Amino acid sequence: MNTLMTNLKLTNTLLLFIAIPLGIFLLKTLSFIFIPLLSSMFIALLFVPMMRKMKKKGIPHWINVATSILLILVIGSLVFFVLNLSSKEILSTKDDFLVKAEEKISHSSSLVKQYFGFETANDSTSLKHELAKQYAQPAISFLAGMIPQLLITLFFVILWLSESINFENVLNKTILKLRHSSVKTFRRIEKDIVKFLQVKFLISLGTGIGTGILCYVFDVSFPIFWGVFAFAINFVQMIGSIIAVVMCSLFAYIEMEPSSTLLMFALSITGVQVLFGSILEPIYMGRSFSINIIVVLIMLLFWGFVWGVPGMIMSIPITVFLKILFEQFPKTKNLARIMQ
Repeated sequence: MNTLMTNLKLTNTLLLFIAIPLGIFLLKTLSFIFIPLLSSMFIALLFVPMMRKMKKKGIPHWINVATSILLILVIGSLVFFVLNLSSKEILSTKDDFLVKAEEKISHSSSLVKQYFGFETANDSTSLKHELAKQYAQPAISFLAGMIPQLLITLFFVILWLSESINFENVLNKTILKLRHSSVKTFRRIEKDIVKFLQVKFLISLGTGIGTGILCYVFDVSFPIFWGVFAFAINFVQMIGSIIAVVMCSLFAYIEMEPSSTLLMFALSITGVQVLFGSILEPIYMGRSFSINIIVVLIMLLFWGFVWGVPGMIMSIPITVFLKILFEQFPKTKNLARIMQ
């Protein structure tokens, strides 16, 4: 009997080692489906509380769905307007800025070569040409590839909102298999993820507005772009704020001479990130999102490896989702505790 149990455990362990890499392979291969599906689920969850209130007031379901879709389209139009405004701001750049950037980069390269002995390439090609060559085409390709993903995401959002895909029923029939447990778990997932997304959106919005205002006050070029950039990159947990501070400071270095003004700008940008990311965000998130920082880092790296930037953005909602599910089963409760 003991030999049989040992062999069974060994077989299960071997199957697990086979299933994990296979699952990762499938997640990467089918990312064009999984990314829109999960992102649409998180978007749809934001509108579920509003739709539930409208339903209690006796408003027909199709009006609820139409209202939610209209709001999504309005928000999407605002995002497109801001991005368009930001792109026009960049495209209207005067040549003197690019010349100044070339001079600053050349000077910095000379300093690096002088102090560290590194060889730097001497290329007479203009910075404007290099930027167009290195970044314009990849950016266009990226945006072109985003359009089908956005359409698929919108399609899935409509399915979630119209309840053609019912998450509560999926939980009931696949994982939990108990009506009461599935309803309770769904409500908790809904509550926690909606709270996370709402707080994260407001914190990112405040970070973006603060960054844009500081860029405008310190006369740093493209304040709208940097505000949008800080807002978007802040959704990447932990490293997003660091990237925003480093990128803005480096860009300001091109326009400013090393002085107290540049130092004050860097400190102000850092202060905005600390205020919103390290002070206000933990306060409004509450104890329900006290996930271990090591777990956050691991999940950030894992989902970034599997799905790239979208995976890094969705890593925390996915972690919250998994943590709640782990708490429902005796065998995985300890794992959920470790994640806290």
